[in-house]
Formats: sequence, C-alpha cells, structure tokens
Amino acid sequence: MIRFILLVLFLFSFLLFGLPILGAEWIYRKYNQEASDYQCLRIVQWAFKVLLLITGVSVTVIGEENVPDEPVLFIANHRSYFDILLTYSRCKRLTGYVAKKEMLRYPVLRDWMKRLYCLFLDRDNPKEGLKSILTAIDHVKNGISVCIFPEGTRNDGEELSMLPFHSGSFKVAEKTGCAIVPVSLNNTHFMFEQHIPKIEKTHVVIEYGKPIYPKELDKETRKRIAPYCQNIIQETINRNQSLV
Repeated sequence: MIRFILLVLFLFSFLLFGLPILGAEWIYRKYNQEASDYQCLRIVQWAFKVLLLITGVSVTVIGEENVPDEPVLFIANHRSYFDILLTYSRCKRLTGYVAKKEMLRYPVLRDWMKRLYCLFLDRDNPKEGLKSILTAIDHVKNGISVCIFPEGTRNDGEELSMLPFHSGSFKVAEKTGCAIVPVSLNNTHFMFEQHIPKIEKTHVVIEYGKPIYPKELDKETRKRIAPYCQNIIQETINRNQSLV
C-alpha cells in the first residue's frame, strides 16, 4: 500500500509544480517549437521513470533496435494503466498516444497530454473518432509517431488473452505508409490491476517486433492487417511468458 501512496503523492506534486513549467514551455514553444516539444517529452519521461521506480518494477526489453528512426505507428496489447508509462518512457521520438476522451476530465494532466500530441478518442461517436484518426495521420506526416492500443480498452481477461483488434486503428499506417511496430507486453496486469489498490514488485517483458510496412504486404494480408498484427503480438506474448 505504501507504494500506491507514494505514487499518488508524486503524481500530485508533479502536476502541481508542473503548472509553471507548462506555462514556461508555452512561451518557449513560440521561439523554438521542436526544442520545446522534446523538453516536454523528456520531462514527462523523467516523471514516468520515477513512478516506475516507486512501483519497484523490473523490465526486460527485447528488440528495441527494431524501432526505425522515423515516425511509426506503435500498436500494443493493453492490460494495465502502467502500459503507457512503461512504453512512453522509452520513446526516443515525439509520440502521441491515443487515449479515451474521459481523460479530458483531469485538469493539468490533459494539458500535458495535449502538449505531447496525445489524441482523445470518443469511442461512442464514429464521426469524432474519424477526426482523431485524421489528426493522427497528420501527426505522422509531420514526423510524430503515434501509439494505439487496438483492443480499444484494457483487457481484464485471462493472462495471454487479447480482445479483437479494431481495424480502424491501422488507418494511420495505411494512409501514410509508415511502419507498424508491434509492441508485446507481458505481466503488466500484475503490477496493479490484479490486486488494486496495492502495487506489487513485478517483472514485465516488453518486446518490439520488426517493423511492418503495409505496402510490402500482399493484397490479402493488407485487407486483414488487424488480425495479422494481432497474431504477431499473440505469438510473442505466448513465447515471452516463460521469461516473467
């Protein structure tokens, strides 16, 4: 329970003292947008690393060299709130995460998310959902990677299970030609969700798969790109479960 309390206290402190930083970055961005963007990225990554340190998590990372130095579409299975911290803290380039619109309820946190090119998806409004995908396409065209959890929500089912991937999540890659990088996460559910509100020391495994370029796939595979990518992640988490 002490880890949960420390995590909440640190998060509250970061959001409180982050307000003047956001203000300063808003001004600095007018003079050097790219430098300010990367400063905000590194600040948030530092905060995420501190939060992960508090949890006591140990991480095995496989295949990080597979991520090309270009804007990509990251796709990952989703089991825990900590999936975002674990993956975002490792992003080398600017990356916007697709989050549920409910995150807009939280002041300051939503401002940091907007500042870092995150998108807020309304899953109940197809028109608004399309707008978010179009914005994500623009992000990639402007050199910003995008990360989507294609299951659409956290999967609370059995370990190694996944919900069906939504095909709309892959439009970003289909329309831009960017690489799809599958990210496979093992054991993140045991950090918190398995025994809320306790946070337990856990060993997780993250594997970055080889980039998939839609234009290099045959026509039939392109039509079924969602289940094709899901199968890759499923095979990976099945294999890596022996490492946790």
